[in-house]
Amino acid sequence: MKSIAFVFTRAPHGNSSGREGLDAALATAAICDRVSLFFIGDGVLQLTPGQQPEQILARNYIATFGVLPLYDVEACFICADSLRERGLAADSQRVLAAEVLDSAALHAHLSTVDHILTF
Repeated sequence: MKSIAFVFTRAPHGNSSGREGLDAALATAAICDRVSLFFIGDGVLQLTPGQQPEQILARNYIATFGVLPLYDVEACFICADSLRERGLAADSQRVLAAEVLDSAALHAHLSTVDHILTF
């Protein structure tokens, strides 16, 4: 079976991209066993706990990332360089366990998948 990577590159709540990517990842994981998630650039903010999107009248979908392990999605990677650029610590608490990799290692992992969907 083909492998599919979902790459999150945008900050949450400013648009529907993150929510749509998460919905697509969940739906794909239900029928495909080789799903991985990558968080790059502003996408690293998707996993930040304690967000309050209701303050801007947005739906709080961030906690839903926590159900991905129930769908056997365990290959999750977050860019260390992107974290550092945004002043976030690599060992910070997140709503989903993700392996922190430098950009070269992250791109090496990304190059092994068959299909890439970017959100």
